[in-house]
Amino acid sequence: MINTRQLFTIGLLGAALISSHAFAQNAVIVNGKSIPKAQLDKLVQRSGQPNTPQVHDRAREMLVTRELVLQEADKRGVTQKEAVREQLEQARAGVLVAAVFEDFIEKEGVAEADLQAAYKSVKAQFTGKEYHVEHILVEKEAGAKAITAQLKAGANFEEIAKAKSLDPGSAKNGGDLGWVTEKALVPEFSKAMVQLKNGQITDKPVKSQFGWHIIKMVDSRDVKAPSMEEMKDQLKQMIMADKNWQKAKFSEMMQKLRAKAKIQ
Repeated sequence: MINTRQLFTIGLLGAALISSHAFAQNAVIVNGKSIPKAQLDKLVQRSGQPNTPQVHDRAREMLVTRELVLQEADKRGVTQKEAVREQLEQARAGVLVAAVFEDFIEKEGVAEADLQAAYKSVKAQFTGKEYHVEHILVEKEAGAKAITAQLKAGANFEEIAKAKSLDPGSAKNGGDLGWVTEKALVPEFSKAMVQLKNGQITDKPVKSQFGWHIIKMVDSRDVKAPSMEEMKDQLKQMIMADKNWQKAKFSEMMQKLRAKAKIQ
């Protein structure tokens, strides 16, 4: 038979378990007001930072600070002041206007005509040529000249690049820089590069701020714009970020709302 002391012990244990469970559900309790852990997790997530103990503690302190101010506002009765209530209502209206407009854009989407116009503008920027080049970068001119001589004697460009090039990004790929435009590279490199024919290697090393280059032209071609389908997501983001487009779209939304409304 369970005696009174055992019942008392069981009761305390049960209360402790309930208390610990409740605490686990809350991030913090401020003057008896519970702030759910889910609210803390959401705040950390919105910060875009990794959920480290430091970020977690900063987010928790933000929630505590906010709750203390809200509680103090109630104590002081400031939420009952007309000026404060008006500002709160304006803030609420502003949030709702933005949310309604965002939902309108999401459902309406971007017009095909807008996409076509944006694509035409972007496509016009794809002009000129692009080049597929390889290079070997060394520190001193003497070393570059020695490598040039080896290449003229029939040495393999890619093997030398892997063994001697100081460019960590391209050396492992045999000096391959991929397809690049003239403007993407330092002037000294570009000037020498555009004068090469396919398969040709610079006769003399080219000096730049990075060192001495031996350049090989693999291929060249006219710059080709991606298709509109390939760029559709980027075009939409570009259009929706345009202030003039936003104003026009907001005006369109309001016209539709007024057309359906009964205003007396």
